[in-house]
Amino acid sequence: MISSAFAQTATAAGPEGSLIGMLPILAMFALLYFLMIRPQMKKGKETKSMIEALQKGDEVIAMGIIGKIVKVADGYVALEVGDGKVIHMQKGAVSILLPKGTFNDVTK
Repeated sequence: MISSAFAQTATAAGPEGSLIGMLPILAMFALLYFLMIRPQMKKGKETKSMIEALQKGDEVIAMGIIGKIVKVADGYVALEVGDGKVIHMQKGAVSILLPKGTFNDVTK
């Protein structure tokens, strides 16, 4: 009624067998690093250096607001957004450094 069961012989996975088995995982990690992690780290470093280099007279976009920096403090900048209208923002809110003259073109 019950048929005989035959055991399958296990092949010995030596050091070369385990390395080959891990190769796809290592390749996927390397691909993830070069396509996602590394570019994000590079962009973060560029943004940090741009924020540290802000100075009076720079024209920037901060939280969607275009303005000209009139004062730079430790963690804050004062932006002139119109005729004598100044707002204060954190430096981290600055997202884009604009070319000189952009602010005057926009406010006309």
